[in-house]
Amino acid sequence: MDHSEVAFAKINLALHVRRRRADGFHDIETLFAFAQGGDVLNAHVSDALSLEIDGPFGSGLAADDTNLVLQVAALLQSHFGVSHGAAIRLDKQLPIASGIGGGSADAAATARLLNRLWGLNLSEQAMADILAPLGADIPACVFSRPSFGSGTGTDLVFLDDSSITARYLLLVNPLQSVSTAAIFKAWAGVDGGEVGRGDMWNTACVGRNDLEPLAAAICPVISDILKRLSSANPAIVRMSGSGATCFALFDDAASLQTARTTLNPHWWSMASMLR
Repeated sequence: MDHSEVAFAKINLALHVRRRRADGFHDIETLFAFAQGGDVLNAHVSDALSLEIDGPFGSGLAADDTNLVLQVAALLQSHFGVSHGAAIRLDKQLPIASGIGGGSADAAATARLLNRLWGLNLSEQAMADILAPLGADIPACVFSRPSFGSGTGTDLVFLDDSSITARYLLLVNPLQSVSTAAIFKAWAGVDGGEVGRGDMWNTACVGRNDLEPLAAAICPVISDILKRLSSANPAIVRMSGSGATCFALFDDAASLQTARTTLNPHWWSMASMLR
């Protein structure tokens, strides 16, 4: 029997870069939130591990051991001595390398999916701990809940806040990829201050994405997207992660649709609620 799991798109409501570390990584503070939609994975028990990829962005990914989906599957199989495999299908709905955690969300969803398929009975925390070495966003994506992330993003404090989830979300990507490494390298090393504490919505509103101006300098269309989204007076408009996906949050669906009519038809967009 097939099991399925959604790889929920990740949003950085705020992303403050605090420090460049000796190991080459960066200490950040971020507010994670998640869309109700994303990529979709299906799997059934099989003799061996296999991966099939389709969907509008499937052609951009290789179905081999460089793919995080198979890396997670192999890691769990080895770690827990699972004798059988899984035939996995990934419906790739989210743009690749777009700042909304597509690969990390797929990895996390694979773990949740195989946890049920193989009867591993792992807690979300156990899955997050096992997968953390594969990517800094993966632990947050395992939980897919509003949270505050620090360190490289793996240290999480959950913020169950209904003021965040009761919002209409519009994601927009120009179908241009930007290099996360290049953007972090361009960071000037100036700590602009911490992400605030307290009410998550108010904190998000006064927050910022320190990578946004750096990404816009490399990919100027980001500024155009942000300007168009702002024309509909959203509560928040910002870039997510290292880009190039931008987002706007609205209080009602009508305002979201108004914003969507301003977009270039060649851009990718997705409307959702926050979960």
